Amino acid sequence: MNNELLDFRSDTVTKPTPGMLEAMMSAKVGDDVFGEDETVHQLETKLAELFNMEAGLFCPSGTMTNQIAIKCFTQPMDEVICDQTAHVYRYEIGGIAFHSAASVRLLHGERGILTPDLIEPEINEDNIHYPNSSLVVLENTVNKGGGSCYKLSDIAPIHHLCNIKGLKLHLDGARIFNALTATGDSAHDYGQYFDGISVCLSKGLGAPVGSVLLASKATIHKARKIRKAFGGGMRQAGFLAAAGIYALDNHVERLKDDHKHARDLAAALSGTSYVKSVMPVETNIVIFEVAAGTANKVVSRLQEKGLLCNTTSSSTIRLVTHLDLSSSMIDRAIEIIVHL
Repeated sequence: MNNELLDFRSDTVTKPTPGMLEAMMSAKVGDDVFGEDETVHQLETKLAELFNMEAGLFCPSGTMTNQIAIKCFTQPMDEVICDQTAHVYRYEIGGIAFHSAASVRLLHGERGILTPDLIEPEINEDNIHYPNSSLVVLENTVNKGGGSCYKLSDIAPIHHLCNIKGLKLHLDGARIFNALTATGDSAHDYGQYFDGISVCLSKGLGAPVGSVLLASKATIHKARKIRKAFGGGMRQAGFLAAAGIYALDNHVERLKDDHKHARDLAAALSGTSYVKSVMPVETNIVIFEVAAGTANKVVSRLQEKGLLCNTTSSSTIRLVTHLDLSSSMIDRAIEIIVHL
């Protein structure tokens, strides 16, 4: 019997591949706070060109790139509009209030997906009693939405609304390459719609650390100072940036395997008596609701069988596929799920 644990808790649990480690160890580095790390420059330029943006800024985490962007695009007493499931609201420790002194207007999209019809009525008019609506944040893919994703055709009208209303538009692209893989949209087309894009490298792409904020040169100049104030100035960061470059060159195409694995898991879960429902699967996240008892009990039973996962509420559970889970490991997971 194979006793190796199957870790579906997140796509952040991956380890660098041998090729990635080799790229990291051979990276040319310098002091990035002094602007002298050529591998960091290469990563920032590579992503900026890929998404048709002017410049990039390498940071330790997606939380940092998101919070820097929000601070760049708001003033104290402004208001940020986002879905009530948004990572920037739920999982960044009240950072919008702490860093930017801005309030948040929460919307209720379908599986976290916003539309112009949802956003427009929530944009405040100019009134002494109201905060200034200054920024809309979208998340692609939507974590709490079970990996639901925006198509560019969904984003274009939101951009148009923000443009005519004078709001900035930021994308929390935590799993943007999963979205691109699912929709077939071009990364290069994104730059025309967003003032800021956060691209995470440490989830589906499998890098150990890092996220890059993409924006105009003027915004990145401002963001670099904010990063320093946040404690995010790194020195020989090229060792980490090299992992991101390797991931972009080698791990994007294989994301379709993660999506297939997620669909296979969802199909297996749908046929069991202990599962009430499974969210539609678009990318690499599977969220299901238990039929009876609590999600914690089901998670404990799965762990006893060698499958690690997390609850997302008292009745729902999340599985996330990633590059450290092979097809044979998915087959083992399905056996555990079916015979639990």
